[in-house]
Amino acid sequence: MKTLPPPMSPARRRAPRLAALAALLFVSACYHPGRFVWVDDYREPPPSQQDDSYLIRNGDLLDVNVWNQDRISSRPRVRDDGRISLPLINDVDAAGQTPAALARAVEQKLKELVANPVVTVMVQEAQLIKVSVLGEVRNAGQKRLEWGAGLLQAISEAGGFTDYARDDGIYVLRREPGYQDPVRIRFTWENLSRNEGSAASFRLKTGDVVVVE
Repeated sequence: MKTLPPPMSPARRRAPRLAALAALLFVSACYHPGRFVWVDDYREPPPSQQDDSYLIRNGDLLDVNVWNQDRISSRPRVRDDGRISLPLINDVDAAGQTPAALARAVEQKLKELVANPVVTVMVQEAQLIKVSVLGEVRNAGQKRLEWGAGLLQAISEAGGFTDYARDDGIYVLRREPGYQDPVRIRFTWENLSRNEGSAASFRLKTGDVVVVE
């Protein structure tokens, strides 16, 4: 009778997955084992380096309202070149600006045509953010999430954890202005599932990489 080999240990079964993940992250130069900051100690870049509200993106549908000027109010969609077309003033740069900043820019352009223009800009349909979810999840890859989504939504979109996921091995790799390497932000499943501390208010951004070890 042919003797069957002994069952592979969990550590050996896990090794190929970890090797593939380590290789991918090594090639992308985004992973530095051992270096991290707990989410409760993480601080967003100062206001001089970031906008503290939503940034308009290509594909967003906007509502540009000029007070008491229905004929030049409109609902443009941001084109692939990052601009929108508005009555009377034609093309305006929109992508990368906050709605408030875009409203001020439109007001400046309208001053030559309208007395004391008052403009408000609202995002009617926001484009989905794109993040990557890697490691010990059942369906790794790039995910599209609603703006304002947190880690729980990303992990859910990736099919949840595998049996080998560590409760305290959840990270977000995020690039920030002025830094060559991404910051590595660490989370625990306990804080995420209980909606506690900074984990409860942490919001993902386009380009973030979620890694579950």
